[in-house]
Amino acid sequence: MEKGACHPYRGTWPEIADDVFLAPGSQVIGDVKIGARSSIWFNCVLRGDVNHIRIGQRTNLQDGTVVHVNGGGSPTVIGDDVLVGHKVMLHGCELQDRSFVGMNSIILDGCVVESGGMVAAGAFVTPNKIVRKGELWAGWPAKCLREITDGDRKLMARGAPHYAELAAEYRSLQN
Repeated sequence: MEKGACHPYRGTWPEIADDVFLAPGSQVIGDVKIGARSSIWFNCVLRGDVNHIRIGQRTNLQDGTVVHVNGGGSPTVIGDDVLVGHKVMLHGCELQDRSFVGMNSIILDGCVVESGGMVAAGAFVTPNKIVRKGELWAGWPAKCLREITDGDRKLMARGAPHYAELAAEYRSLQN
């Protein structure tokens, strides 16, 4: 299995831990750092050109996700053990440790999803919003729908270890 591609921008190459899984079709450009045991799945694009992107450990960005930055001051920073669903758009925002973003969501400049915060599938989080710890945001535009449940917490706790194991299996196919 082939690996994803890394590209420099203005002489700056991505820095990727040795055990990261970069799926075929993924593109990582410029000032991007990705921590240990994280996974960047099929056809993701991470473009750190006009600002930087930082991704922690055991975080996964699922298929078709796009990560970009705001050149006016907002990098994109994603913590440890973060779950990001399929076809998510992240732009100049912060996802703190153990947060969750459901598939096909959009999170814009200046937004923060706090540790333990959850964004539902298909949500549109407009600029400068804060998804607080323990909140589930949903809708278009997104707003706080409810407090997360014990079931939500269990889902979030299982996700990062599951994807780290799955990524290790896929990575073994690349060698």
